[in-house]
Order: sequence, then C-alpha cells, then structure tokens
Amino acid sequence: MTDKIDSVYRTRSLGIGARGIPDQYADGKAAKVWSKYVGDQKKRTSFYREKLIAMLKEHNVQTVFDVACRTGVDSILMVEEGFDVTSVDASDKMLKYALKLRWLRRKEPAFDKWVIEEGNWLHLKEADIVFPGKGFDCVICLGNSFAHLPDFEGDNRAQLQAIENFRDSLRPGGILVIDHRNYDHIVAGGKPPMKNIYYDSQAPVDVKTSVLLVDGKYSLVTLDYVICEQEEDQENGDCEPSSKKRKEDPPAQNKFRLSYYPHLLKNFNGLLEKVFGEDAKHTVLGDFEPLDPSKNPAYYIHIIQKQ
Repeated sequence: MTDKIDSVYRTRSLGIGARGIPDQYADGKAAKVWSKYVGDQKKRTSFYREKLIAMLKEHNVQTVFDVACRTGVDSILMVEEGFDVTSVDASDKMLKYALKLRWLRRKEPAFDKWVIEEGNWLHLKEADIVFPGKGFDCVICLGNSFAHLPDFEGDNRAQLQAIENFRDSLRPGGILVIDHRNYDHIVAGGKPPMKNIYYDSQAPVDVKTSVLLVDGKYSLVTLDYVICEQEEDQENGDCEPSSKKRKEDPPAQNKFRLSYYPHLLKNFNGLLEKVFGEDAKHTVLGDFEPLDPSKNPAYYIHIIQKQ
C-alpha cells in the first residue's frame, strides 16, 4: 500500500520523526509556514475557545492529555484556563514552538508545570509520560490531526491501535475528544472551507485539494496550502510573486503540502465504537454545534466516554 501511494504521489516532506508515524513537518519548512497559518495565539476564535472549555467543564475535566500538541495552540489555551495539561507530538519541529512558548512564560506557575514530551500515538506507553492516578480525565486530538496517520495496510490497524492507546490513557469515565474534516464532502468533490473554526489567521490562505483512490478506495486527500504575506500577493489569486521584493524571497517559503487519510463519518464512528464499545456514550458534533443533517460542517467532533 505504501509503495502504491508514494509511487503515484509525493505525500509528505522527507524525513521520519518519532517511531511509528511519518513526520510531515520533518524538514521544518511546513512547521514554519503552519505557524503563520495558525496566526497569533491570542486571536484564536472566541467561539472555539468557549465551546472547548465549556465541554471540558461539563465533563468535570481537570487533567488533559493533548496528543496532537503541534505548536501548542490548544494546550496553551487550556493551561491559561487552569487545566493541568500534558502534551505530546510526533514532530520535534512543531514541538520547538511549544517549548519556546513555555520557556517564555515559565515564571507563570501554570506554564512552569506544563509537561511537553515528544511521542506518538502508536507508542504512547513507551513515551516518558507520567499518567495521573488511574488516567487522564480527557484526551484531546483536534485540528484534523488524527488524519495524518496513514492506513498503509488498508485495514485501519494503525488507527485502531492509536485509539486503543488513547482509551488506555483515560481514567474510567474519562472522555476522548477527537475530530476530522468533513471528508464525506471533500471526496464527493467539495473544497475544504477557507474559514477555519480553530484558527483566526490574518494571512490569506488558498488550499488546493487532491483525492487519491487506490484499488477503488479513497486512500489519501492531499491539501496544498499557499499562505500569502503581502497584499500584492493576494491580487494574483495563487499567491505568485508580484513584486521585485517578493521575487527575492525563497520560492517555496509560503507553500507546503499535507496529506491525510480521509475518514468518512460512518467509518470513523465504527472505529471509535469498536475500541470503546457500542454501548459507550458517543456524541458527534458539527463544528462544535449539535449535528444537523441538513448542514454541511467543516469538521466532525466526536466525544466518546470510557466505560
């Protein structure tokens, strides 16, 4: 399966991060541009912040395991709100931004005890992580991060292993909060929405979408991000250089490609319920609102409780 995909389409930056998960940010370029896409941490959408914090409080959460830390965007939000946060990511290039932010705010007690480690979902038990008591109150994996994990074998064994590790990190009654893009819409020919519920970047963003089928099965969705930095770049639509000053910049500085496994809603429900059990309390939201079949959300957010 790996050879079939890579022989057709270059799916990621060269390099492997932590064992078990390809690091699409390994060359450092995507991580740098991604930080521009996310924008200022203080400009996160108030809608997302309010919804996430309310959800955690509703489930009596105090300890949080952020298994998709990236540059620390979600973890910082939760540390500021008084939660005890442990964060991991498979990419050391992404983690360096989180580590830098923790260092800059180290004199604040909440940030001084914020735990950040390198690790990945397939080997969480081997990572240098101290689990509280019987486990964390909540594991979060947001921002379409879980879709980075490919299904090279074609049977979702890696996805199931990762979800089992998430479940085992929780205390009884703890919750997993995990999301994925609306790939049902994307594989049907739709384009990912430019407005992101998670970020409030001021940089203009264009995304070109490609869908790959292998043996008749949706196997890969690739998004080519183009981040504009100057107003004159916007006029060209595709952010090509339009000034002498712009031509002096590195040609690939504001472009990067990320590849995702296209989780369809019905199949993802099945993965979660196979691991947590069909009787587990499982709620699906559309963009953090009650799911409305007549609407077309950008993200599906799943909340499932360990029995």
